[in-house]
Amino acid sequence: MFISIATYINEDLAARLQAGQELPVALTINALARHYDVSFTPVRTAVEQLTLQGLLIKSPNGRLARATPGKNGAAVKPGKTSLPTRARDSYALISSDLIDLSLKGEAVYLREEATAEKYSLSRSAVRNIFHRLAGTGILDHIPRRGWRLRVFCQEDLDAFSDAREALELKALELAIPQLVEKDLQQMLDHNRMPSNPQDEPMIDNSLHVYFIDKADNFYIRDFFERHGSYFSMIFKKEAKDRDAALETAHDHRKILTALLNQEWQAARKALSRHIRFNHPVLNKI
Repeated sequence: MFISIATYINEDLAARLQAGQELPVALTINALARHYDVSFTPVRTAVEQLTLQGLLIKSPNGRLARATPGKNGAAVKPGKTSLPTRARDSYALISSDLIDLSLKGEAVYLREEATAEKYSLSRSAVRNIFHRLAGTGILDHIPRRGWRLRVFCQEDLDAFSDAREALELKALELAIPQLVEKDLQQMLDHNRMPSNPQDEPMIDNSLHVYFIDKADNFYIRDFFERHGSYFSMIFKKEAKDRDAALETAHDHRKILTALLNQEWQAARKALSRHIRFNHPVLNKI
């Protein structure tokens, strides 16, 4: 039986926390939303439930952490645990299909009724999804004409990369005094190169959100929340290409290794190169 996205996230994290397992990403709303490929809303709902269950604690400054076993009602069940089945995420399905169209350069107009029929959804559900997608920048609402898909173009990516590079490098500079070695090592471990030609690389993109969170600058965070969603979806689609994924994992490891060695200039250089040149698939388009 399928469950809601918020319930799935709650049960998935609860199972990992109760079993004492390592979590897949850092405990922040941004990192969790990116990991589960959802908006902030279901993540916040799940986190509130986990806090009430005594599995997470929230500090006065809003930071999240595991509850100490045996305290705050946190129960630990060591060993393997059964993880829940993920719900059908209509938002993720529709956004993925629209990203494919965007990369093909198809500036189509979308009708709510036809989309509802295609995905077996109600028209109101589709309207809500379209409004969310408009918030990410993938759709524009045109009065009396409906919804128009945003088309990917290289000039748009270049302009975004200019702003992203400047702001993310500044975020890294501000974050350096707040970096935690354990967090960096965890992210490094979650970016792995394949052990043989048949294996796929393991990628964890949370380092970018981590720098922005640690920088604690409202305006930097606001830029990425307002303008980064569309490109984040594009980059996830690109990462399905094995060569692109290999390059991403390699770049992430280089950035994180430099930070662990406190080689700040090397880390800045590696991050700048990653932002500028880590898009082999998009550059071909």
